[in-house]
Amino acid sequence: MAVSLTACGSKDSSDKTDKTTAKTETASDNSDTDKTDSKTSDSKKEETRIISVKDVSDYVTIGDYKGLTLDRYTQAVTDDDVDAEINYELQDKGTEVTDGTVEYGDIVTINFTGTVDGKEFDGSSADDYELVVGEGDMGIDGFEDGLVGMKKGETKELTLTLPEGYSEDDSLSGKEAVFKVTLQKFTRASELTDEWVASNTDYKTVDDYKKSVREELEKQASTTADNELYATAWSEVLDTSEIKKYPEEDVKKAEESYKALNEQTAKDNGMELSDLLEAWDLTEDEFNEECKNYAESKVEQNLIVQGIIDAEGLSLSDAETEELKNNLILDYGVASIDELIETYGEDEVNESLALLRVEKFIVDQSTVNEKTGSAEDSIENEDAYTEAEDTGSDLTEYDGSEETQDETEENMSEESIEDNTVEE
Repeated sequence: MAVSLTACGSKDSSDKTDKTTAKTETASDNSDTDKTDSKTSDSKKEETRIISVKDVSDYVTIGDYKGLTLDRYTQAVTDDDVDAEINYELQDKGTEVTDGTVEYGDIVTINFTGTVDGKEFDGSSADDYELVVGEGDMGIDGFEDGLVGMKKGETKELTLTLPEGYSEDDSLSGKEAVFKVTLQKFTRASELTDEWVASNTDYKTVDDYKKSVREELEKQASTTADNELYATAWSEVLDTSEIKKYPEEDVKKAEESYKALNEQTAKDNGMELSDLLEAWDLTEDEFNEECKNYAESKVEQNLIVQGIIDAEGLSLSDAETEELKNNLILDYGVASIDELIETYGEDEVNESLALLRVEKFIVDQSTVNEKTGSAEDSIENEDAYTEAEDTGSDLTEYDGSEETQDETEENMSEESIEDNTVEE
């Protein structure tokens, strides 16, 4: 009824309606425009940057990153590789031997104590120590040979010569040591049969199982080849770029972050930072210099990455970056990117994603030659391979730094202060 009344109205009424409609449409259009502008503005605000400066060209000259020629080395998977992987599974799913004696290839669990001139020494004892007899992991000639023929629960003494480097005490090299060894238990690898395959894998026959193992190893080899390719590509760009100056704000922030990381690591292990520096045999001045070098290397990397992102219109919110996020989630075994951010910090995650995004762009713009083997086998590519061993996408590493965070943690894991082993 209302529609009819409106339709029967006068011309003036109709004009008013038209004007009102026009005003409404105009207001609606303006509202939509405002919303669009607002979204655009928000989008610009939300676009992530990993460096504080807007124009990185004032700080760095970026080397050529388009049209590179790169070699992608894929390690061939051999029958020996397949057999080694299967043997590991056979040992891992082996059967404990309760009535019998140790043979080569058995996995033994032992307690042992070593002495020189009746006194224990560093690295001379352990409980529930596990090793595969005959693989040489113990590092002392004759030790593993001496386990062959032992029965569960048996204790025996082995008189052996300590090799160079076995103990931190160099004076013990070449000395005669007596090891008292107790065999806790031992397991023997299963035999590879169709029955074992059907019971322990998703396959029915040995042939099918071997085929699946080969395919998995080839997949891993391909992933390794990709990682080394991306890292080598980045190394080439890094090597041909030239830093002009460092933005002080970013360097200061990176230094503070690195110091805070080490302070927290020391705290987590019940120490002060000074204790940590003592363990590393570093003075405070040397540590501060290391922090500066680390910060400058990190900032240099971020300048180059941000410069390429700006020049090529790349984004950390596009579909390709989302795929990289998913890869990071899988690599680190977490449920979401938020979990990574909670662990490593938002800046760290964004910097890693930015580097991954740029590495992928560089490779996509390059000519890639497929080769079998490894870059280490090629003298021409030896230096590039060395730099490519650690991919810049690791959340705790930055290419170009004199000592990466991973190396720092590795150093810590090897240090012992007042019998408190510092763990990674």
